[in-house]
Amino acid sequence: MVIDYSVTPPTKEFLVNPDYLKDYQKIYRGRGQELMKQEEWTAEMFIDFLEKEEIDIAVIKARDIETTLKRKIPNEACAELVKKYPKKLIGMAGVDPFKGKAAVQELEYAIKDLGLKGVNLWPYEYNIYAHDRTYYPIYEKCQELGAIVSIETSIHFNRAVRMDLCRPLYLDYVAVDFPNLTLVGSTPGWPWVAELMGVAWRHPKVYIATSVVRPKHFGNPISGYETLIQFGNTILQDRIIYGSGWPALPMKRGAEEIRVLPLKEDVKAKWLYHNAAKLFGLE
Repeated sequence: MVIDYSVTPPTKEFLVNPDYLKDYQKIYRGRGQELMKQEEWTAEMFIDFLEKEEIDIAVIKARDIETTLKRKIPNEACAELVKKYPKKLIGMAGVDPFKGKAAVQELEYAIKDLGLKGVNLWPYEYNIYAHDRTYYPIYEKCQELGAIVSIETSIHFNRAVRMDLCRPLYLDYVAVDFPNLTLVGSTPGWPWVAELMGVAWRHPKVYIATSVVRPKHFGNPISGYETLIQFGNTILQDRIIYGSGWPALPMKRGAEEIRVLPLKEDVKAKWLYHNAAKLFGLE
């Protein structure tokens, strides 16, 4: 079984990509061709596609970057899809930290009323580090509600802002200040992979998602992911979760590449399904 932590539905409500993603299109060129006719996709087609890709559950995420990038994927759009396919989809909210109290109110509404499971934050889209106090009311509310905070923790390719905005070190500050908050660092840290492993080792409520990186690279001894394999197979084996980052990378191929990594067989099953199931309270 497979839970994919990082999937973007190709329906019109989710197609609000800011201009900087053109840099990502260059890096992931030749992939995600499924979106070339994205206007024709329906929710039913998307669910059928998940079946073909052998994904049991996909995690989809709303987004609110209106203050900085004038874009928003409404929480209602995310919740509507989840409500329609509750056995196939899990939803995460999006809130804009610059909206202050309104963001906290929107978050509470998204969790309590819409049934979303946490919040999705990308520091390079807000141009503030993960430990900036602007986020703290959101973290506090998530900790209060038992909701998950997903934060980008890797290199990014928006060249208009600093590369280290998503450095995993800053996640450590958050985990120290909010010890009961469940955090997911996504993607898996490059070029600070060992640093992200250290943060997760220090803090038992920190998970790591593998999204938007081909898993086949994890097993390459000169890729920089050596510590992900070492600790993901041992002390952190219960806190690594698979995410493809589709449409940037294929879902099924990523899962297949996880299955041939130098990991124990039970650990592969944890990465692909059981750790995410535990994270979202499915088992």
